[in-house]
Amino acid sequence: MTKREPTEEGTFFQRFLLPSFALKGVIIGGGYATGRELTEYFLSQGPVGALLAMLVATIMWSIVAAITFALAHQFRTYDYRAFISQLLGRASIAFEICYLLFSILLLAVFGAAAGEVSASLFATPAIIGTLALAICITVIAGLGEKAVETMFKYVSALLYTIYAIFLVIALSRFGERIDAVFEIGGVEPGWPISGLTYGIYNIVAAVMILPVLRHLGSRRDALIAGAIAGPLAIVPALAFLIAMVGFFPAILSEALPSDYILQRMGSPAFRFAFQIMVFGALLESGVGVIHALNERAIAFRYSRKGVVDPSRWFRPALTVSILAGCMFIANRIGLVDLIASGYRFMAIVFFVTFVVPLLTIGTVKLKRHSQSSSKQEGTAYD
Repeated sequence: MTKREPTEEGTFFQRFLLPSFALKGVIIGGGYATGRELTEYFLSQGPVGALLAMLVATIMWSIVAAITFALAHQFRTYDYRAFISQLLGRASIAFEICYLLFSILLLAVFGAAAGEVSASLFATPAIIGTLALAICITVIAGLGEKAVETMFKYVSALLYTIYAIFLVIALSRFGERIDAVFEIGGVEPGWPISGLTYGIYNIVAAVMILPVLRHLGSRRDALIAGAIAGPLAIVPALAFLIAMVGFFPAILSEALPSDYILQRMGSPAFRFAFQIMVFGALLESGVGVIHALNERAIAFRYSRKGVVDPSRWFRPALTVSILAGCMFIANRIGLVDLIASGYRFMAIVFFVTFVVPLLTIGTVKLKRHSQSSSKQEGTAYD
């Protein structure tokens, strides 16, 4: 048995906002929070092309998240292995191998980004930031589900606040430059592919956050939560992109676009606050990835040994063992190369093993379940 029963129906926040915050938390990651992903996949397509590509990614996120959440609620599958098994059957092993590799890649990106932030703020070796992030992830993920949900709530509030202030300052300081660049325009022909690429490899986050969906009370809850997840996840990116436009095209070559802009804002206090927020975003993302892997391991123990509640050391020990191997890949490869090369490959992999099956097999299963439920209700009424 791989299914675990959901908790009782949650609050408004747990049903509708928590899934969106969790999805955003995993997506924002090392590249999004630092701006590196945004230059690589959006701004590289020109200022207007960036907005179009971002719209493509947002629509994809909402559609895929809505179907994923609805299926997870229908089958009561709240760890990624159980969910994918329902979707793909025996072929799910192909997805899981790719998923584990992607998780390693993501954690390496988070570690690289944390190192960049630490070096930028305190002029320390990058390894210090990487270690600090690993310790924080271990503590929160080790405390379990309630700690993870609390972290998503408060870090998300900090993140949206800081990005709003960031946009206001950028418009007040560089508004004329931003307007001038948008007036010139610029749309590269590859914007649809960039938007799809970014949308595809990121939306696998919908599978990573399945543990927080246990509070959903109905399919309607699931569909609404998924539909609003796309816009809520992209809002910080849009604010960041608008600010970056003022420095186009020079900013395209920056490894840490956020710090490039912050230094030109001339506010050391806000620069410090923003980089602390970036670290918080990396923490959200890392905890989201690790929490999904922990829940998968717990479900495995339950299916094999009937152990519902593992020992208090199980989560921390598993977290440390995972981080010890993959976080330090970052120091060998680097943030820019990790994002530029690894993500594009993973986009192809997840398009084949997740997005296509979800939009085909998944929608068919949802439709059949709806028809079956309608017939049962009609029979009961008769």
